Amino acid sequence: MTTTTATELPYHHLNTENINQPISQKSLLNLLTTKCTTSLHLLKQTHSLILKTNHLQDHYIAGSLIKSYSNPHFNTFTSSLQLFHQLPNPNVFVWNSIIKACFDNNDPSSALLYYSKMVLTNSNPNKFTYPVLFKASMAVKSVYEGVQIHCHVVKNGFMDDGYVRSAGIQMYASFGRLIEARMMCDYGEFDVVCFNAMVDGYLKHGEIEAAWVLFRSKGEKNVGSWNVMVTGLGKCGLVEDARKVFDEMPERDEISWSAMIDGYNRNGCYKEALEVFRAMQRENIKPKKFVLSSVASACANVGSLDQGKWIHGYVRESSIELDGVLGTALLDMYAKLGRLDLAWDVFETMKRKELSSWNAMIGGLAMHGRAKDAIELLLKMEKQRVKPNDITFVGVLNACAHGGLVDVGFAYFNRMQEVHGVEPTVHHYGCLVDLLARAGRLAEAEELISIMPMTPSPAVWGALLGACKVHGNINLGEKVGNMLIKLDPKNGGRYALLSNIYAKAGRWDGVKKVRALMKENNIKTTTGTSTIDLNGIIHEFKIGDPDHPQSRDIYAMVDEMIVKLELEGYVPKTSEVLFDIEEDEKETTLWQHSEKLAIAFGLISTSSGTPIRVTKNLRMCEDCHLVIKLVSNVYKRDIVVRDRLRFHHFRNGKCSCKDYW
Repeated sequence: MTTTTATELPYHHLNTENINQPISQKSLLNLLTTKCTTSLHLLKQTHSLILKTNHLQDHYIAGSLIKSYSNPHFNTFTSSLQLFHQLPNPNVFVWNSIIKACFDNNDPSSALLYYSKMVLTNSNPNKFTYPVLFKASMAVKSVYEGVQIHCHVVKNGFMDDGYVRSAGIQMYASFGRLIEARMMCDYGEFDVVCFNAMVDGYLKHGEIEAAWVLFRSKGEKNVGSWNVMVTGLGKCGLVEDARKVFDEMPERDEISWSAMIDGYNRNGCYKEALEVFRAMQRENIKPKKFVLSSVASACANVGSLDQGKWIHGYVRESSIELDGVLGTALLDMYAKLGRLDLAWDVFETMKRKELSSWNAMIGGLAMHGRAKDAIELLLKMEKQRVKPNDITFVGVLNACAHGGLVDVGFAYFNRMQEVHGVEPTVHHYGCLVDLLARAGRLAEAEELISIMPMTPSPAVWGALLGACKVHGNINLGEKVGNMLIKLDPKNGGRYALLSNIYAKAGRWDGVKKVRALMKENNIKTTTGTSTIDLNGIIHEFKIGDPDHPQSRDIYAMVDEMIVKLELEGYVPKTSEVLFDIEEDEKETTLWQHSEKLAIAFGLISTSSGTPIRVTKNLRMCEDCHLVIKLVSNVYKRDIVVRDRLRFHHFRNGKCSCKDYW
């Protein structure tokens, strides 16, 4: 008797009418594990074929069919459950399939429940049953469940299996039960998978010395062991130690490079992250999706558009699919690099958009002050029946705040609850406070804070404090600033903002008092820096920076800018200077701000008409905003500045923010 192989099956005509000869188990399993993983239509056809050929009684086919229907992208988990309940005597493979299906569809409680039913029916579990149950215990946050699973592992004789033990180690470590985790790790012969899980557990709980001792105690480490150390140290903020481990590695895989890049990203060392990526390229290692996503994030943070475009080009040339993770990383990168047009292109070309993709696009539009476009995208989500979440509405409310749409913002805040059932968080109330405060409605913002249904966070008060500086309300600013310093005493930004409010009002006694308090509490503020990407090289400037190789030419251009702008009627906003010095000294200080130096460098380093893109880590001051508007007109340059709050697109003497930021 002959059988048809999977590759010979006519998929576009796959139905029961065309079956005129037996189909083998191998062919059906091949179909379920290959073609049916991406097509629900083919899965349903294959299901019909299984029923027609009476293969559902085969446990391996039935279990594989349950797995196929449990694919979260198909949203057919209920079909997995229905199918399971049609089977009279499921074997361990089928039980494992339904337990895994529950876990994969965010229902860990049901995974544990089905295991209980499995035990009651006297079905014998195997080594593949327990790892997912340990994960389910973690997901339901019940160490009690985890301990019960551990008892069953011991009772049924699976403690010798390294993957079962490593899952148990991860479970205990997730609850901070490091002694129990170490006991599982030390059971029996050395197992490198358990060893790696234990090192990871120590690092996740900040037990750095214990991790080092364990790591150094064994010579049988694999590349994964080194990767665990690099990743864990980076997450603990010990990026220099992570780099030492990375440099000492006897061999590296792609995860090693990704871990080091992620470590630098996590600790704000974006230039170093890009340097590691370039070293990776020099060793001819082809980056995959997760590395490219991390590098895209680094490009976004340093303002490296050229490197970002290279990554996107590499993705296209390598025919790498723009899935939810990589596509979202690229569109977020372009949005943060000031290229909303390219961000939109990526968004439109993504075949499968995740909710995070929609949120990133809405957030990008908000950052650029495109409030109406952000709202339109939310309406498009609703039409396509994509359910928005709390992050979606943070983006929409931020867009309304940057666009000055107070009434619209409050309408969508109400719609969030009434239509979508999204409960407001402190972040949403923070957006509303920001919305009112930016519009100068400071009393209403303060009243809203007083009636919030939860304790206002320092960020909420910070939004009000920032608006006090913009609108010159020194009394409220002084009250909120002192309150914030008590709430958030280690945050240097709070001291700086209050000091700025005093300085802008000429209250130098207040400035002196705040600075004395900072000294007493050993508080340091963030240094303002601006970066500009020129031919793939990131140039960084600080206020009054004399260290750039072209410093003399840069300051000569600054002098030229002063002359030309004064002819246009420019008058320095010396109230932005935070020191009690003479007026002419204040003007000199203003012209040494980092974004002005970066733009001067851009003017002397690029050809006429070329756009200039600058990234600043702090909020741009009013004087710099005025200067850049004038420069864009005098020098006929489009200038894009991304500061801590939003994007400013300058053209012909005007800014996209309409002086509202």
